[in-house]
Amino acid sequence: MPSPDAAIRARRKLTNRLIAAHDAARLRPHLTGDVVLIAGDGALISGAEAVIAAFAAQFAEPAFITYVRTTETVEFAADGARAAETGRWVGTWTGGVEMSGVYTAAWRESRGQWLLERELYVTLKG
Repeated sequence: MPSPDAAIRARRKLTNRLIAAHDAARLRPHLTGDVVLIAGDGALISGAEAVIAAFAAQFAEPAFITYVRTTETVEFAADGARAAETGRWVGTWTGGVEMSGVYTAAWRESRGQWLLERELYVTLKG
């Protein structure tokens, strides 16, 4: 069984692959039901179904290619049940259009799986 740090990093890489594949529905098992995401433009998206719908809408845009989130740090609560991940993100569109910035994510352990409960993206370029 991987360490909690390795498990979170692996789930981040998997969600990057699902985004690259434009497979919004398969992101659902990685989210808590009450997940909250604040997008790079400041939009607040509450609940797993709303987050999935937002990704599906993004994937429907013909120029959208992908988002890649790269983990820099993962820190754990003393009881090991929550974690804070920080890193950098890059979004790409056809024609060489790119946006990027930093992110913070809160993860919660549930039945042996790490689930995203909060994400905040800050756009610094684009």
